Amino acid sequence: MAGQNTPCSLEDRLYFRQLLAGRDFGAQNPIAGQMANFVYAIGDKVTREVMLVDPCYAVDELVDLVEADGMKLTGALATHYHPDHVGGDMFGHELQGVKQLLTRCPCKVHAHKEEAPWIQRVTGCSQSDLDLHESGDVVKVGEIPITLIHTPGHTPGSQCFLVENRLIAGDTLFLNGCGRTDFPGGDPKLLYQSLTQKLMHVPDDATLYPGHAYDPRPNAPLGETRQSNPVFKPKSEAEWLAMFAS
Repeated sequence: MAGQNTPCSLEDRLYFRQLLAGRDFGAQNPIAGQMANFVYAIGDKVTREVMLVDPCYAVDELVDLVEADGMKLTGALATHYHPDHVGGDMFGHELQGVKQLLTRCPCKVHAHKEEAPWIQRVTGCSQSDLDLHESGDVVKVGEIPITLIHTPGHTPGSQCFLVENRLIAGDTLFLNGCGRTDFPGGDPKLLYQSLTQKLMHVPDDATLYPGHAYDPRPNAPLGETRQSNPVFKPKSEAEWLAMFAS
């Protein structure tokens, strides 16, 4: 029988934080403030284990934040390879990311298999640093399951994470808009399919958590986003490509 103060449901056990670069961490980094990335901490309050989604800019600060909550970092999750999400050179600026995180806290970076060569090239991580996945794989932090959904288009191995009816979408889907497809590895047809097919199984009552603060709201119900976001307005792939293909 669970103790009186022991969380019994997964929702009760879930440790979840949405951290804004340039405000909650990385305040001294001018790139962090401009890019307005979100980093997410997903953990289990009972086992005290935690993973960081897209740790970048100020790795030590991020680790310090979760450790101050009594959590221990056991892994990282990468939505995609861009330096503002996993570190590396960005227009001549070297950004901290997963490589620095592994130096402080040896662990694995969970990525989709299609993204592996891109992450290695950008960050300098080795293949042994990565734990590679297929769409539909489930990664556990403590007893908290995180379902990985491959959503290519912004990059070949972009992936979203579904945890306790929260969709962490990286740059696949924003509250208003979606990721660009004109960077290396981008594909507008694949992004259309990801938005209209890969994510169609995520229910409307899930909460969307984006990869950037491009909207005054930090999150929104996915059903509301499907109604208001212009990327869901086109009625066909051809119409969507005419409006959004870069």
